[in-house]
Amino acid sequence: MSDRVEQLITIGREHYQAREYERAEKYLAEVVEMRPTFPDVFNMLGVIYHSQGRFSDAEEAFENALRLNPNYTEAALNLSVTYNDRGKYDKAREIYSRVMSVSYDQPRSLDPFARGKIANMHADIGEVYSGFGLHDEAVREYSRALDLCPDFVDLRVRLGNVYRDMGLFNAAVAEFEHAKRLKPEYLPARIYLGVTMFSLGRRDDAIREWQDVLAHDPENKNARLYLKMVKDEHVQAGSALAKPEPAS
Repeated sequence: MSDRVEQLITIGREHYQAREYERAEKYLAEVVEMRPTFPDVFNMLGVIYHSQGRFSDAEEAFENALRLNPNYTEAALNLSVTYNDRGKYDKAREIYSRVMSVSYDQPRSLDPFARGKIANMHADIGEVYSGFGLHDEAVREYSRALDLCPDFVDLRVRLGNVYRDMGLFNAAVAEFEHAKRLKPEYLPARIYLGVTMFSLGRRDDAIREWQDVLAHDPENKNARLYLKMVKDEHVQAGSALAKPEPAS
């Protein structure tokens, strides 16, 4: 690689990583003119073109990246999305299926970025299923996502919420507690764990979770709201017990 090409790639990648796409495009396009042999350069250009709504140019760039490296998972996923944007649904499904077949056969052989991107795609599908009340399908998609990235605590919490919506409270608690162990500072896991424990009648455990949230974030609105709700409920129950029976 010549010093000039190497310099162009370095500068272009720095602008790209900073999401300064217009600046990055100038340098990366010059690389392609001088040496059209770098799949990652074509992939970066594809992302830039896609962000600009230039879907035809993006498609060509991603296809070039895959021509140079047929196993370039990130470019394949990007091409699948671009095909879908252009209404080429059969091609989009074909590319996506190919990537997924590799990920299931050798999930740990994928680089972390690719695993994360595929996991989030599954999670997006799971969210759609959940929105339509198709809980079993949502569980399946979130589980696939977590097979690829078991440390994604936000996806684990979303799975827990689906279990809770299904009335599977113990399964939900298991997911929230797992998320809490992985990342104790991730407060949504504690919030929803408290909600689910309260649904199970474990009032004291729920209060403890919400108080822990406030210890980390004193202004957390959800924790404050739930604690107020429990306090008000307790006061009302006490008032009802103290109320004398009407005279006969």
